[in-house]
Amino acid sequence: MATSTSPLIFSPPHLLHRNRRREANPQPRSCTRAYLLLRRRVVSDRRLYCSPGGEVSAAPSPAAEQQEEAAKAEEEYTLLAVTGSDFNEVIMIIDSPATRYLLLDTNRNVHSVLPKTGVWTNSYWDEFASLPTVVPRGPIALLGLGAGTAAHLMLKFYPWIQLVGWEIDPKIIELSRDYFGLPDLEKTTESGGSLSVHIGDALSPSATIEGGFAGIVVDLFADGKIIPQLEEVETWLQIAKKLMPDGRIIVNCGGADAAVSLADDTGPSSWVQNPTIKALCAAFPGQLNWKRLSEKESVNYVALTGPLPDLDEWSTSVPSELSTKVKQWVPCELA
Repeated sequence: MATSTSPLIFSPPHLLHRNRRREANPQPRSCTRAYLLLRRRVVSDRRLYCSPGGEVSAAPSPAAEQQEEAAKAEEEYTLLAVTGSDFNEVIMIIDSPATRYLLLDTNRNVHSVLPKTGVWTNSYWDEFASLPTVVPRGPIALLGLGAGTAAHLMLKFYPWIQLVGWEIDPKIIELSRDYFGLPDLEKTTESGGSLSVHIGDALSPSATIEGGFAGIVVDLFADGKIIPQLEEVETWLQIAKKLMPDGRIIVNCGGADAAVSLADDTGPSSWVQNPTIKALCAAFPGQLNWKRLSEKESVNYVALTGPLPDLDEWSTSVPSELSTKVKQWVPCELA
């Protein structure tokens, strides 16, 4: 596994997501030459190079040299690890003073984050933390565990909760235990909560428990795109069978299937721009809600099954940082 002690400055992140279901068998790489995209604004133009000794170094471009002094005032990033697996050709761990990142696939999309100066990600993961207050008391499944971003959030605010996570790539679990504090989540809290980790296909019929789940979080991506099974009605009907009565599914649905501005995405039927929500709405007619996150929050669509909760009650039951956000949910209305 290659390491680097040189600070690396990056451009904005692709907050796209997790869990690959591919049968390829690429060879792990000690390092890779590529642009790494990890900042909201561009502060430098650097590339990673493999030196003859296998170490990763950052070679600045002329533009980067001109901005070197300005970049020093910005948050710096360090490459902690680069490797690959049978499921992910490229796996990178990037560190900064404020956040640690898991990057996957050749597009280097961010699949997990671990904030260091707080708990909130300011992206779609925060939405998952609103689920426990609108489902029955019981275990919650995380289909697409990644490095455990959603698990960190949920156990922070609901330390009694039993989480059961599935991740298809054992290498990601290994790295998450080394770099993302996964062992802390696997320990039982004083309130009885914990995370149980399963390595395997999150859509397998075996990815279930006796009695069903109170809630299911679905966050399954490959190559920066939602996996195609989630655009099929039958997939959602099978996932719903894993719920206990009155249970709900919350889904990271990715983006629109074409470039869409936020201004064009305010109508009651604008969810049709997202293929996953279209499949969900067909699977759960009259029992689906959706919202689209802001530019600051990665512009993802998210969906929630079941009747629309009482938004005022929901607002008072979630952490204060989510109280306004839950009021943005609206029903998925068929045209």
